[in-house]
Order: sequence, then structure tokens, then C-alpha cells
Amino acid sequence: MSIAIVTGASSGIGRDFVYGLSSSFSFSEIWVIARRGERLEEIKKELGPRIVPIALDLTLTSSIDKISSLLASKSVEVGAIVNASGFGVFKAFTESSREEMENMIDLNCRSLVSLTHTVLPYMTKGSFIINLGSNSSHQPVPYMSIYAATKAFVLSFSLSLGVELKKRGIFVECVCPGWIKTEFFSRAVRDNTTIVYYDRYYESKDVVRKALKDLKKKRSVSILGFPVRMQVLLVKILPVKLIMSIWCKQQKK
Repeated sequence: MSIAIVTGASSGIGRDFVYGLSSSFSFSEIWVIARRGERLEEIKKELGPRIVPIALDLTLTSSIDKISSLLASKSVEVGAIVNASGFGVFKAFTESSREEMENMIDLNCRSLVSLTHTVLPYMTKGSFIINLGSNSSHQPVPYMSIYAATKAFVLSFSLSLGVELKKRGIFVECVCPGWIKTEFFSRAVRDNTTIVYYDRYYESKDVVRKALKDLKKKRSVSILGFPVRMQVLLVKILPVKLIMSIWCKQQKK
């Protein structure tokens, strides 16, 4: 039995990836993971019995252990894993609480690595891994320093892992979107006065559609939108200090 696993599946990009995988692939089951079990049950009602809701908090080591036990108890092959869970706080480093910073690192980095390591023994040739990075994966971002650093980690990890797994026929893609209209974004900017400039927004469904299209083309990094691609190109050309200076001026810092 071939299954897919999607984290952060209760809303936003994670939820849209569940719908995208359901319509584009014939997995026997899609395990959907998030803290809000009621949201996962709603997805199951809409998409049917192939959806297997698993309500877990991935910042807890015990949650990774539970997934490991579930995999070991079933005769499955994992055809895909989408690491879409994430957490962001947009404020100055000194204004962030230690709990906020540690939660970002735990969810965006540690749990992603731990889950991927747990699932890999069940993946075979033709399987794929999709990790959710960000436009901020490509550059240091003042006033989003921890979030941007975690996403830079995700991109670096994804590219390196893709090389390591190539001989096994397992493909790794990192999705690096710009600003997206999701609950994640709403939470990140709620009561926020630090980040004041947002150049444009994208729909999460369009990000997922582009990611799945790039997956077929074996593109290791998926970026939606010409402005975002140009920004990534400029980051590679211009001095980092200049890029950060432009960002700070946009945010009136």
C-alpha cells in the first residue's frame, strides 16, 4: 500500500497540498497531520476514506515516535511526504520571546528533519519529498531573523538531501513562495507593527499547482511569480548588506 504524508494539513498550503495530491496521484491513503483534529476530519468528509487524520503537535518528540510506530505497524510504502507545517513571528529579535524562537526552530527545522528521517526507510524509487521553504530562504531578513534562518536551513537541507537521495531515485523539492494569503500569514502579522510593507500576495492553491508542475519537471526549487524569481536572482548578484538595507528602508527602519 502506497501512502502520502502531509504535515500542516489543517489549513493553507498544507491543506491545498492534500487536495493536490488527492487529485493528481493514486495513493491508497493520505495521512494528514496537524494539531487541529477537527479540521482534518473536515478534509476527510470532503475527500473520502483515503484521508487518514492524525492529530499531533510535531514540536513534541512523542509525536514523531507515534508516527514511527504507525509506520512500523502497517505494511506501507511512503510515496510522498510534504513537510508543510510551519510557524513564524515577524518582529525584532529582542522583542521575541524565547518560547516563540524555540517553537519556530522546533517546528520549522527539527520536526521536519526528524519526520523525514523517520519516513525515509519506507520510501522507494519514484518517491518524493516536498519541503516548504520561503522567499526568505535565499537571504537574511532583519526583523524576521529566526524565521528566515529556519527557512534558509530548509532550503539548504533540501538541496543537499536531494543529492544524497538521487541514487535511490527519491526526488526532493523545496517550495519557496513569496507572501501568501493563509492563516499562517494572518497570525504572523496580527498586531504586528514591525513589518509594514508587503509587495504582493499569492494564493496558496497557485503555489501548490506550480510546485506539482515543477515536481514533474524535476525542479529542485519551485518559485511562483516573476517578481519573486527576480528577487532571488538579485539576491545572488547584489551585496547582502545592500539587500538588507533595501528591506529595512521598505519597512521604514
